[in-house]
Amino acid sequence: MTTQIPESPATGRTVQHSTFVIDQTFDATPAQVFNAFAHPATKARWFVGPDRWHSSDHSLDFRVGGREHVSTAAPNGVTHAYDAVYQDIVPNRRIVSTYEMHRDQKRISVSLSTIEMFAEGDCTRLVMTEQDAFLDGADLPAERERGTRDLLDNLAAELRRA
Repeated sequence: MTTQIPESPATGRTVQHSTFVIDQTFDATPAQVFNAFAHPATKARWFVGPDRWHSSDHSLDFRVGGREHVSTAAPNGVTHAYDAVYQDIVPNRRIVSTYEMHRDQKRISVSLSTIEMFAEGDCTRLVMTEQDAFLDGADLPAERERGTRDLLDNLAAELRRA
């Protein structure tokens, strides 16, 4: 679902709200999926941009109130930064975070991400709900959803390697 708030004539600033849900099953236990989010070295392997992008750093303090930061550079030199705060963590069950994205030094969005994990036999059903506020037309809902799906595909590959 996407809604667009009309541009303010006084400021020329806009916000576009969007919500999407990704429901994906992984061939791993909830503990394995949760650990892929919780362990810094593991998450740094799969929480990355496209192959031709360059990651410059990744830090993860995985606890309620903890922070995560990662920045990458596209081949054209534009930097993208992700800065998150963990709001709620229930081991093997739920992760809730808020995060903002920057392109170069400009904030382009603020988001709420909820990840739920459900055991289904030897597998885990992950349901990710993301609620976004895209600022001033600098990012688009379809791009964010596509990028998030790519990250979850990276997670699936990491779980297969483990």
